[in-house]
Amino acid sequence: MVPVPGVSAGLLRRLGAMVYDTLLVLAMWLVTLFPLVALSNASVSGAAVQSLLFVELFAFFAYFWVARGQTLGMLVWRVHLVSATESGAGCKITPKQALLRFVGALAAFLTLGLGYLWILVDARRRAWPDLLSQTRVLYVPK
Repeated sequence: MVPVPGVSAGLLRRLGAMVYDTLLVLAMWLVTLFPLVALSNASVSGAAVQSLLFVELFAFFAYFWVARGQTLGMLVWRVHLVSATESGAGCKITPKQALLRFVGALAAFLTLGLGYLWILVDARRRAWPDLLSQTRVLYVPK
């Protein structure tokens, strides 16, 4: 694997990618829920449906992070996710790192974005998901 060159992505670039990915996830959830609503005579809700949507959310991010190093939103905003561990610095992340990153992202959102505002405090522009998973989000200019 060839390491990806770049500089740490800033907060606005990351937020732009998050907004784009949010729209994609909502579309994916609509495609999932439409057949459930169409085929069901009862309300489509409860723990099973919420669990399905949560697993889809994780699968979306984990697949793109591990397979490509970018979600579609990250691709548009020209940011790339790489490992920051000593053994794989600058290369694709592992499934374990993707899981840790997802947990870190949940914590960052559940604290009303404090985990992402951490980028403004950290000298290396790292958010909580970056710190927890030992990854870096790089801006890769054309």
